[in-house]
Amino acid sequence: MIVIKTATEADIPRILEIELEAISPPWSHGTLLSEIYREDSFFAVARLDMDTGPLSGFVILRRMGDEGELLQIAVDKAARRGGAADLLMAAALGFIKDASMGSIFLEVRKSNEAAISLYKKHGFKTVRSRKDYYSDPIEDAIVMKWSVDHGS
Repeated sequence: MIVIKTATEADIPRILEIELEAISPPWSHGTLLSEIYREDSFFAVARLDMDTGPLSGFVILRRMGDEGELLQIAVDKAARRGGAADLLMAAALGFIKDASMGSIFLEVRKSNEAAISLYKKHGFKTVRSRKDYYSDPIEDAIVMKWSVDHGS
């Protein structure tokens, strides 16, 4: 059973491991730590069994006024296709609704078909692209938006 919990300092080493597999460039320990304590952030982890199970993924979303930005979502390679990403996304979207935000934006690598599919499944729509947005390697980003009313 996958459980979504609030991220803690103790989770950071495992989050860094998952980042190295999934996010380029990964964030630093200090950046992740500061995100845990931001009042305008939603930072959650997916565990395979309550408090003792292995951490299999995480999501970071930040509130900016009446909108949000999905900063990161990643799942351990061994745990992919097990439902953690869907549960993390649902938790993030629940946070948006509870915080009375109207919409959320994100950027995703143009080549990341799995992530784009996840976002579309949860109602995100493509808004525009950003040329050479990513480095290591250089790649365009697709900007996507989700709205409470599911409009674009």
